[in-house]
Amino acid sequence: MQPINLNEVQQHIEQFANRDVYLHLETTNGAYASHFDQSFFSAGAYIRNAKINFTRGLITGDQAPYRAGLKLEIGWVYAEGLTHWELTEDGQLLIAGHSPDGKLAVALQLSPKPFE
Repeated sequence: MQPINLNEVQQHIEQFANRDVYLHLETTNGAYASHFDQSFFSAGAYIRNAKINFTRGLITGDQAPYRAGLKLEIGWVYAEGLTHWELTEDGQLLIAGHSPDGKLAVALQLSPKPFE
């Protein structure tokens, strides 16, 4: 993955607009490792292969971390803390946020076909 370039990522987000696409959205603050420390409050969210159709997609911010939103017919999908991105050979747009020590904190991914 490479650091987010707003213009490039924005162009790729727009290519997914106004058609059915698959969404992967995940957040974590260490849920996989926090079970050894009972004083640490762990929270996260995970959704994979939600079929959505958004009319407007936007990535914003003055510097990393950035935030991205997808406008649905009746609401929004939103992620913040985004730092890196890549476009796969399969045409999937992967946008992620990594902590300063490189751990995944958030992922927002779009695909023209279901994720495996």
